[in-house]
Amino acid sequence: MTQPRPDGLILAPFRALRYRDQESLGDVLAPPYDVIDAEQLEALEARDPHNVVRLTLPRDDDGPDSRYAAAGRRLEEWRAAGTLQPDPEPAVYVYEQQAEGHTQRGLVGAIGLTPAEDAIVLPHENTMAGPVADRLALMSATASDLEMIFLVYDGGGPASQAVASIGSESPLVDITTPDDIRHRIWAITDPATLEAIAADLHPRRAVIADGHHRYATFLRYQADRHDAGDGPGPWDYGLAFLVDGSAFGPQVHAIHRAVPGLSARDAAIEAATGFTVTEVAGGLAAAEEQLVKAGLAGPAFVLTDGEAAWLLTDPDPDRLAAALPAERSAAWKALDVAIAHSYLIRELWQLEDREDIVEFHHDVPAAVAAARASGGVALLLNPTPVSDVAAVAAAGDRMPRKSTLFVPKPATGLLIRAFADC
Repeated sequence: MTQPRPDGLILAPFRALRYRDQESLGDVLAPPYDVIDAEQLEALEARDPHNVVRLTLPRDDDGPDSRYAAAGRRLEEWRAAGTLQPDPEPAVYVYEQQAEGHTQRGLVGAIGLTPAEDAIVLPHENTMAGPVADRLALMSATASDLEMIFLVYDGGGPASQAVASIGSESPLVDITTPDDIRHRIWAITDPATLEAIAADLHPRRAVIADGHHRYATFLRYQADRHDAGDGPGPWDYGLAFLVDGSAFGPQVHAIHRAVPGLSARDAAIEAATGFTVTEVAGGLAAAEEQLVKAGLAGPAFVLTDGEAAWLLTDPDPDRLAAALPAERSAAWKALDVAIAHSYLIRELWQLEDREDIVEFHHDVPAAVAAARASGGVALLLNPTPVSDVAAVAAAGDRMPRKSTLFVPKPATGLLIRAFADC
């Protein structure tokens, strides 16, 4: 059966399913499922018996049936007990996060689902079948969007103005979680404001910053429901957080690399065959400062073992062009992370680009510690600008793996989209 194909970007109001006990709200929220390790999962479960991870990451021993069915049963129990209750009327919500002096604020609503070829909701990463199958089983069992995807767009119109102006009003939610992030939520229900937001967003397009597997799950679930003959329904939309990247946008952090067993000095010597390599005096802090400055003029990297450090700049243009895949877009070829993998790691270091050879770390101390522990080298990168991510997506290309870390990530449990309430 033919699925609906929106002709523009749609962010529709919905009745959010929310925790009603505001005093314990900080104890029941959680990060997105895919950044929670086993230790953090146990800590979140211990924090409160109603923590949302008991829905998003149910355990195999949660009941006699599958863990997904157990999550569905638990969701119904929490609704029946009043732990979770739907809001009285549909709304597009404004969600704000404040962390370390940075404010991120955007709209939460039901995004109209469109495939990538429609160039309305653009992915920038590839997905894997395993995580999609996992999230699909959970969505089928709970009949809900438990977690929002994170979208970035280039705004500046009435939608952005509505987001900017709402801060003076009293929020529905104002809570600081144990990670010191303040979360505030407002509901927009005024028909005229909703109409202005919808008209402003319709001709725009958005890039998926985080949640590629969840968006792929939305599309798969939609297809399954239409193939089953269910027709149009709440499965034609997915829960999304839409942020104007030019105002109240996310911070983007670099994801650094470490190569165990390759000494930093040997790595610098081999890199010098295709880069200008300068040993940096003044320690790691000075190297990081020079990395930022050099990145303003072109591709730049730092190699370090925590003791010595080298700055890499000015890659040889001919060797670089030969090393980059010809089929890739110009936007992709300009990425530092693409140059790091295709040129430095594969061409100059002659290493296979596999995760058992090249490790990924979310901060400099972790990358340096890994290099020290293995007698290897840490490869430090500058963050990829949001505009570069958007350019790759607009070209129909995909970012190299582990390219970007958008922060702060939306908290799970603040707003749930249950299909029964749509």
